Amino acid sequence: MSVDQFDQPPKARDFVADKGRRQRRPFSKVLIENGAVPKTKVLDAMVTARDCGVTLDRVAVAENLATSKKVLGLTARNFGIKPLDTKAFPADPAIGGLLSPETCLTFGVVPWAYQDGLLIVAASSPFGYDACRPLLEKKGIAPAMALATEEDIEGLIIQRHGAALAERAETHVPQDLSCRDFAMTSPLSIAIASAFACLNILSLFLYPQLYFASLVSIAVGALAVTQVFRIIVALKSPKFQHETAPRRLGERPVVSVLVPLFDEDAIANSLVNRLKRLDYPKACLDVLLILEKSDQKTHDMLAQSDLPGWMRIVTVPEGTVQTKPRALNYALNYARGEIIGVLDAEDAPAADQITRIVDRFARSPPEVACLQGILDYYNPTANWLSRCFTIEYATWFRLLLPGVASAGFAVPLGGTTVYFRRAALEHVGCWDAHNVTEDADLGIRLARYGYRTEMVGTVTLEEANNRPWPWIKQRSRWLKGYLQTWLVHSRNPKRLLRELGLKRFLGFHALFLCSSLQFLLMPVLWSFWLVVAGLPHPLDGFLTPDVRYGLTALFLSSEALSVTIGAFALARSPHKTLMPWVPSLLLYFPLGCIAAYKALWELVRKPFFWDKTAHGTSQPQSDTHV
Repeated sequence: MSVDQFDQPPKARDFVADKGRRQRRPFSKVLIENGAVPKTKVLDAMVTARDCGVTLDRVAVAENLATSKKVLGLTARNFGIKPLDTKAFPADPAIGGLLSPETCLTFGVVPWAYQDGLLIVAASSPFGYDACRPLLEKKGIAPAMALATEEDIEGLIIQRHGAALAERAETHVPQDLSCRDFAMTSPLSIAIASAFACLNILSLFLYPQLYFASLVSIAVGALAVTQVFRIIVALKSPKFQHETAPRRLGERPVVSVLVPLFDEDAIANSLVNRLKRLDYPKACLDVLLILEKSDQKTHDMLAQSDLPGWMRIVTVPEGTVQTKPRALNYALNYARGEIIGVLDAEDAPAADQITRIVDRFARSPPEVACLQGILDYYNPTANWLSRCFTIEYATWFRLLLPGVASAGFAVPLGGTTVYFRRAALEHVGCWDAHNVTEDADLGIRLARYGYRTEMVGTVTLEEANNRPWPWIKQRSRWLKGYLQTWLVHSRNPKRLLRELGLKRFLGFHALFLCSSLQFLLMPVLWSFWLVVAGLPHPLDGFLTPDVRYGLTALFLSSEALSVTIGAFALARSPHKTLMPWVPSLLLYFPLGCIAAYKALWELVRKPFFWDKTAHGTSQPQSDTHV
């Protein structure tokens, strides 16, 4: 943009605060003198600003003392200028590279145009401008400030750098630790997959008993390893003690909570209301509702919602894949917090969840980079499927996963109610945009980099997927992601062993490989019900009766162990009335076999396809306080 364009009326000087036009009064006095906010509330806001380490203008917006537009107008008037008229004075596209997109997003600033030898920097707050000014002065650039809304500034950042940020969101993780090259589209990949399939079919027809015996050996081995692992971690599992209320914190860190949404117009308003119940100081809370550009329905629904000042919408531009981890990577650029949390669209977190997370991080050593909360359901008795799913979640989040962490194994994270130290998250490369269980993969990567994950006794209630086909679709995505994660981290076994150590190395294979094989080879194990029923078995004449009966006993004992562990976990949960339904898990887990073969097919044909779970189909029950 030329200097002449700025000299036309209205004059650009009306919008620019140069060195001769500095702030006249502290912003606290501006709020009081203009009658915008009562004095007592301003004093309280000043204390909050000090405790949270944030600026007073941000507290005013977050605590709903004034709108962002009102704060911007008061701030501009205090500098003797007007808020920048972005339509009258559009930004100069030629100067977009003077500050990196990371700097622009961190400080809420953007290079706007040159005027009279000064670089006009549009800022949403004078504090952000003051923080970035030394960076420009080191380059020999003389800056001057103009004030604009956050929407205008972020809109220009997206216009200038959106494509680069979107591309980087897909490649955060180093190539050798990502599954982004798993697309089997090359002729060689297709030939290898076809040859493997043909070899199996040929073996089945030429040597049926030998082939079946081989499958039995693999299935029994995976079963034995998995069950031994489950016994070990169940015995190591600590019982969550009733936690006292967290101590009153001094300076509170800013916590950013990322909430990815896609086609969630049915529950968007409920989500906003549930998040409003969080009791962490709102000036220290930064909630990002992450929407895909194509998701107009959810955009429209949230546009009708009265979002508080501490909630923002981040729109993810289109890319080569559309996955939750890609959206998280993109939105992380906009996050302000030093602690990063992830919640899902249907979540109802405990009101004191953020407070407990902050308190736990404050009491933990730096190597504890991640805290995983407990997941439970708010529709546990909607039908048989939701009852079984609730028992399974109790087994995983209240018994086995705490045991995994307590025993010192690498922890496969859950996709929600998970919180990170931001520095550690960025150190390990954030999320793999192409892995459809980005949470489990990230948990292993944290362990490889030397970080630890601990469980924390805060509960988030979710919606149990209680319809058969949606359940299978969701489970197939989880199993596909587990296979992706195992393949990625097994590329270099020696390096994996060196970075994890022997115990965690073995635990990784037990969790990801053996559990996946169990689902895939479940029909092979079912064949031993024939022995129980006194019917002929495919391996009659190939195995001795003693071996055959021994394998049958192993199979039956594993079924009994699954029921026992489920009952033991349920006893730790609020759902003890579901105890009579625990034996029906024997009918529930076979659904996972269907999901496993769907996952295997997709791993070959469309590895990055995100088979989304529909939410809002089952309402919370009255006794869950949601």
